[in-house]
Amino acid sequence: MRAGGYWVLATGITILTCACSVGPKYARPDAPMPPAYKEPAPAVTPGAGQWKPGEPKDDAHRGRWWEVFQDPQLNALEEQVAPTNQTLAAAEAQFRASRAAVRIARSALYPNVTAGAVVTGAQVSGTRATTRQIATPPSADLQVLFNVSYEADLWGRVRRTVAANVRNAQASAGDLESVRLSLQADLALDYFQLRGLDMQWQLLDSTVSAYQKALELTTNRYNQGVASRSDVVQAQTQLETTRAQATDTEVARAQFEHAIAILTGRPPSELSIARAAFTPSPPSIPPGLPSELLERRPDVAAAERQMAAANEQIGIAKAAYYPTITLGFAGGIESSNLIDLFDWTSRFWSLGPALVQTIFDAGKRRAATAQAQAVYDASVATYRETVLSAFQEVEDNLAALRILDQEDKEQGDAVRYADRSLALANNRYQGGITTYLEVITAQSAALANQRTAVEILTRRLTASVLLIKALGGGWDVSSLPTEQQITNK
Repeated sequence: MRAGGYWVLATGITILTCACSVGPKYARPDAPMPPAYKEPAPAVTPGAGQWKPGEPKDDAHRGRWWEVFQDPQLNALEEQVAPTNQTLAAAEAQFRASRAAVRIARSALYPNVTAGAVVTGAQVSGTRATTRQIATPPSADLQVLFNVSYEADLWGRVRRTVAANVRNAQASAGDLESVRLSLQADLALDYFQLRGLDMQWQLLDSTVSAYQKALELTTNRYNQGVASRSDVVQAQTQLETTRAQATDTEVARAQFEHAIAILTGRPPSELSIARAAFTPSPPSIPPGLPSELLERRPDVAAAERQMAAANEQIGIAKAAYYPTITLGFAGGIESSNLIDLFDWTSRFWSLGPALVQTIFDAGKRRAATAQAQAVYDASVATYRETVLSAFQEVEDNLAALRILDQEDKEQGDAVRYADRSLALANNRYQGGITTYLEVITAQSAALANQRTAVEILTRRLTASVLLIKALGGGWDVSSLPTEQQITNK
């Protein structure tokens, strides 16, 4: 018995020292990488803040990028996204589930120990051929036993399973940060759209006041016999039309306010954003080098980690070609009565390795390996597509900022000329040189150009938010949790 024990121990040591890992080693495939962005960085706006990627910290998931807009109301709303948004809560729960999956996989690296107690009673039939006419009293069997089993990870199946789950958990962490960034960006977009409508309303409200004065002037001229009744009606029409336009902005504003409430995890009835003076200046956002984009976007990091997990699955599939060796030990005490159960002679045990090799599976393992390889190839394509989409988003918003900056300057000139035209039309009308129709035409042109200028400013702000989002919002790949952080509870 002692010699057998030594043989089993030697076998176990040999198995553990010969452990290796089959399957391909992971190396991140190349991704399309332009040497520079096609679009130049937007010009620095005087007085505007400079945006910089946030430095990763253990207690900060992401840089507070929204502070570059220097809006206290926006800052306060952004702080409410993380703790109360239900979409983010769901993503965080998925990350916790992926961490638990890692701990489940790691448990296979250690022996599995079970213990139990069995009490059975038996009465053999007296009419059986072997027991006929023989008195057979009832018997009892008492057992206290435990089992230890351990699968030797000779071919790295368990280690690769753990590694795959770690990569999946890291990808889940990247997905969590992508959701966080998207929600923060959505809130900023909704907020600037709301404030853009506020600027529209303020413009229309001041225009209504100006048109009210123009109506009073035209009415006085009509009472004096200088103007016609049609001039008064035209002035009233212009006034009421503009007043209706101001009222119409309330519909979209209410919807944006409701969307912001949902993003902060509250019902719309619990959030009201008061009108406020809003004269923002879009900040300058340096995009950095194209190569940095792979480190600064959580969705790119998540796609890369999914690719690494798929690579581990190839090794897991290939490990199925090799035999499985399990070391087992069972022991305990057994007796037919309770008095003798704890006697030394009641002990029993068994110890030894077990080897299982699949001889024929009708191509199952080969198909599983091909499937794992195909999944990996698909993950590579997804990763490269994610990188290309990231560059597209950056280029799109750099182009938008460049073009909108030029359009803003041109629209500013259009507003000034429209105001000058309106002043000339008013002077000509008051001097009796022209009809009120010229005034109305000039008023419509001036208001349309002023509203277009507000819309361009709103679009510049939203493009700035989208560019920050495209650049990763100050996040960095070093913020992904390590294997130790994932496995710790």
